[in-house]
Amino acid sequence: MELLRKELSHLLGEKLSRVECVSEQRDTAVWSLYDSEGNAMPLLAKSYNSPGVAAQLACKMSMLARSGTVRLPVVYGIVTHDETPGPDILLMERLRGVSVEAPTRTPASWEQLKDQIVEGLLSWHRVDSGGCVGSVDSTQENIWPSWYRQRVEMLWHTLNQFKNTGLTMQDWHILFRSRECLPRMFEGFNDNCVLIHGNFALGCMLKDGKSDQLLAMLNPGVVLWAPREYELFRLYEEGQAESLFWHYLQRAPVSESFLWRRWLYVLWDAVAVLVQTGRLNRPAFDAATKGLLPWIA
Repeated sequence: MELLRKELSHLLGEKLSRVECVSEQRDTAVWSLYDSEGNAMPLLAKSYNSPGVAAQLACKMSMLARSGTVRLPVVYGIVTHDETPGPDILLMERLRGVSVEAPTRTPASWEQLKDQIVEGLLSWHRVDSGGCVGSVDSTQENIWPSWYRQRVEMLWHTLNQFKNTGLTMQDWHILFRSRECLPRMFEGFNDNCVLIHGNFALGCMLKDGKSDQLLAMLNPGVVLWAPREYELFRLYEEGQAESLFWHYLQRAPVSESFLWRRWLYVLWDAVAVLVQTGRLNRPAFDAATKGLLPWIA
C-alpha cells in the first residue's frame, strides 16, 4: 500500500496522504485516493494482477462511452510495469451515487429506472460487430456458437489442471453433460453479435439516491462482441434482477431457446470465476444445475 501511494504521488505530481482499499478480490483491488490534506480526490485507482487487463478494459470503456447513451467513468490513464514488478493500474473518475441494488422510493420510480437501463443497453446493442466475436484481446471473425464452444473447452481443460476445485462428482457430471449437449443447445442459433457491457448486473450500475435516475454503468467485462442474450444471463436471481430481465425482453425479445441457454451461461461463468479466483459461486452453480437438468438429462 505504501509503495502504491508513493508511485501514484509521483505520477499525479501531488503527495497523497493515503490510499484506502474500498474493494478487493483475488486479482483486482479498488483504491480511494486522498490528497495531502486528507481530502478524497475525484479519482479511483483499480489495480489488476494480470498484465494487460487494465489496458483492455480502458479500451472497452472508451468504446462504450463513445457508442452509447449511458455514462461510464472517464479513464484518465494506465500505469504499467514492464520492467519492474507490480500490478497494472487503471486511473478513472470517481462517480457519486448509490447502487441500483438499493430499492427505489416508489414502484413507479423502479419502472422508470428500468426503462432508462434498458434504453442504455439497447444503445450498445444497436452497434453491430460486422461479423466479429469475442473478447477485447482475442476478437476473431467467427460465429457465436463456435466461439463459445472454444471458451467452454478452454475452461474445461484449465479446470482439469486444478487439484482442489470444491466440485463434487455430480458437479463434474453436469459440466461434462453440458459440454456434450452444446451443439444441440445452439441448434438453429442465428443471432448477430453486438457491442455488450459484458458484466451486466445490478451492482454494476449507479443511480441518484434521491431521484432514482440512472447515473452510470461501471465495471464492464472483457467480452466485447456477443449476442444480446449473453448480456442478460446474470439477471437470473428473483426480485429486481428478474424484473429487469423480463422488462428488457418485453422491449427487445431474444430467441426462445435462450430460456435454457441462459443456465448454460450461468454455469460456465461460475467456472470462469472459479478458474480466475479459486472460489466457486455455489449458489449460481446450483441454480444453473437446476435450470439445466431438464435439457441435458
